[in-house]
Amino acid sequence: METHSQHSSFNCSAWAILNDIEQSIRNKVETIGKPLKEWDVQIYRGVLTGFNDAFIISSDKRKEILSQCSDKEERKRTAEIIRPILRGRDIARYGYNWADLWVINTHNGIRDSLERIHVENYPAIKRHLDLYWDRIVSRADQGDTPYNLRNCAYLDDLSRPKIIWGEISDKSKFCLDEKGEYYPEATTFMLSGDNLYYLLAFLNCSVSEYVFSTIGTTTGVGTVRWKKYKILELAVPDHLAPAQVEQISNLCKEVVRLKRTASPRFADMERNLNYAIYSVYGLTVPEIEYIERQIS
Repeated sequence: METHSQHSSFNCSAWAILNDIEQSIRNKVETIGKPLKEWDVQIYRGVLTGFNDAFIISSDKRKEILSQCSDKEERKRTAEIIRPILRGRDIARYGYNWADLWVINTHNGIRDSLERIHVENYPAIKRHLDLYWDRIVSRADQGDTPYNLRNCAYLDDLSRPKIIWGEISDKSKFCLDEKGEYYPEATTFMLSGDNLYYLLAFLNCSVSEYVFSTIGTTTGVGTVRWKKYKILELAVPDHLAPAQVEQISNLCKEVVRLKRTASPRFADMERNLNYAIYSVYGLTVPEIEYIERQIS
């Protein structure tokens, strides 16, 4: 039976009034976990174009642009800067449903290491963007020319393995871009670093979803804003035995595989992963039941 005496707990720069079982869960999570802001990870906002109608295109439009290239060389370099993109609404827990959308990555380069895209070398793309000239020339988010996207210091990380999630969601919905194929759109965030399967397991687990529901900000219509500064407060265990880390990482890999193949075993395997994480935190049966009631 749950008791309702109240305690004060200092967390995330705000006082929260917790009942006994909430206090116990919070203590266990914070004792074994270290906030993500203290991990060697980076969290970035997705790509901001300033005018999506021009820079985010369908697969049909991509084919049309490539068909207008004058030769094989132009077509090859044009295809290289049109990258698949994921929006927040495309992302599910452990997977995604790509909407056949692409971003024209006419990036602004990286100082001293990568030259910006010169649109003159991409005539088919220039013709497409010229159709929107009045809008792209007046937008605030642009690079050295209206054809270029704004400066992006983390451009290299976009093409690396990363965890992606949408800012607004009713549930924890983190997915892994294993090959660095997709760019996240401006309504999404990305996390880069090491041990991504391990981190993905904890970001998606019921414990983190419960904790985030207590510290996150809401939209006022039943959804939560999974913002960077709040995600960085989530505590993830960092001193587990190597065998435990491997177990959780391997379970997560299997969950991702089953999600990708739409296997009926996905739900059972995700539950196994959740219980492995409950065990890591040393949660009792009443605490587990409380968490699952709160997030259901």
